[in-house]
Amino acid sequence: MSSHKDMTPADSQTFWNDLRSFTQARIGLGRAGDALPTRHVLEFAAAHAAARDAVHIPLEVPALCARLAELGMGEPIHIRSRARDRAEYLRRPDLGRLPADAPDETADGPARLPHSGADIGVVLADGLSARALTTHGPPTVAALLEVLRPHRSIAPPVVATQARVALGDHIGAALGVTTVLVLIGERPGLSVADSLGIYLTHRPRPGRTDADRNCVSNIHPPEGTGYQRAAEVVAALVAGARRLGRSGVPLKDTSRDPILPGPSARLSDGTAG
Repeated sequence: MSSHKDMTPADSQTFWNDLRSFTQARIGLGRAGDALPTRHVLEFAAAHAAARDAVHIPLEVPALCARLAELGMGEPIHIRSRARDRAEYLRRPDLGRLPADAPDETADGPARLPHSGADIGVVLADGLSARALTTHGPPTVAALLEVLRPHRSIAPPVVATQARVALGDHIGAALGVTTVLVLIGERPGLSVADSLGIYLTHRPRPGRTDADRNCVSNIHPPEGTGYQRAAEVVAALVAGARRLGRSGVPLKDTSRDPILPGPSARLSDGTAG
């Protein structure tokens, strides 16, 4: 077997091209003198600009609500966090976790949210990438409805701006839902600026922590997780959370376990939900 030093330029290029097919990371970029090739420098600058835009460009709420209304879940409701603008949202993560019109940190949530008593509440939050929510939010919700509606009741959707994940606890408590799903734009990187995550919290209420949640992340087909796949994993986690009576650390997604066929959720005692 020849070493890397014995490779010809053509062999080296083939090696890196094959390896790049498995990742979106910037590897094997080569060099031009003592620097990177100009093309890769420009690609890096463009990716950095896309990531910055994803953080700062505001969510177009009316357009998103119109698309959600077409899914037949009821009229979407828009709420805001206590962060007054994007600059404050980035400086003060704590304000993004609280609804703007709640009287204090222990309040369930905005009084104007209707108490639905549904099984599932769906919150669409801009998070750190409104682009991710705009692009992937509605099709992800459509996939969730396909797998959840036959078995669960679902409250009208809530669109939340300047929002962090924990804002969903206040919203879910105000809606009176058993489980809340927060679809949120994830922190953009230099490979992906439009990745969506789904955070599941069973029995949501103010004071829940990240240890009480489960997450399905990296939703951005075709490179990332697909809508249907994400929905199937969420449905399995919902079923597992209802059986266990809680979500978070004790609830595990085993859908990628080669021994177990299809999506499922394993509880802390090793049983399937």
